[in-house]
Amino acid sequence: MKRVRIVVAYDGTNYCGWQIQPNGITIEEVLNERLTKLTGEDIHVIGASRTDSGVHALGNVAVFDTESPIPPERMAYALNQRLPGDIVIVRSDEVGQDWHPRYQAQVLKTYEYHICNSPVPNPIRRLYSTHVSFPMDIGRMREGAKYLVGEHDFVSFCNMKTNVEDTVRTITSLEIFQSGEEITIRVTGNGFLYNMVRIIAGTLIRVGRGFYTPERVKEILEERKRTAAGVTAPPSGLVLVSIEYGR
Repeated sequence: MKRVRIVVAYDGTNYCGWQIQPNGITIEEVLNERLTKLTGEDIHVIGASRTDSGVHALGNVAVFDTESPIPPERMAYALNQRLPGDIVIVRSDEVGQDWHPRYQAQVLKTYEYHICNSPVPNPIRRLYSTHVSFPMDIGRMREGAKYLVGEHDFVSFCNMKTNVEDTVRTITSLEIFQSGEEITIRVTGNGFLYNMVRIIAGTLIRVGRGFYTPERVKEILEERKRTAAGVTAPPSGLVLVSIEYGR
């Protein structure tokens, strides 16, 4: 028996998120089904990040155990022949039997949130960004973002249904870029709470539009309540870019 690690990219538009759900098809379900057919074994993948419905990924990570004779580094090629076009295995390799994608000591996750800031929506980008028609001040957004960098209690920036005792997380970098009509919020940290990046995006959008001052972001952190922050931005703009593991 060997444990194979796969890096998975997907367009989440047509899926009810990563984790198996009773109400629709998910990324995990498709991977389990295609791997089971490929290997002839009952395969169940374990994912690093359980992305929500409509959220995309370029570098989610998962593992599964198999006795298949297919070399681990060739598993990506074999599986891609059987997957739909909106799911791709970027690469595959073998890891130790005790290696778990969610329980490694040193982990850095990077997400991007994409905003289309234009007078009218762009139909080509509607599935991969959220549209904001009013002008946004990138300088103010960057000033507000500075308060989120570092170790903080992010309870104000997580869904009220989050079932975790520890809401302290560390954001190592939070950058905001603009190229034409596209604004990208890029955030890296050691872990994220449920809806945390989307709530950060929703809050910074309000800063950019002038509804909040940049200093209001610091106050939201200090208030430690979800109702203090901005709305949860739509899932279509969110992309899990990468998950990096320390040695």
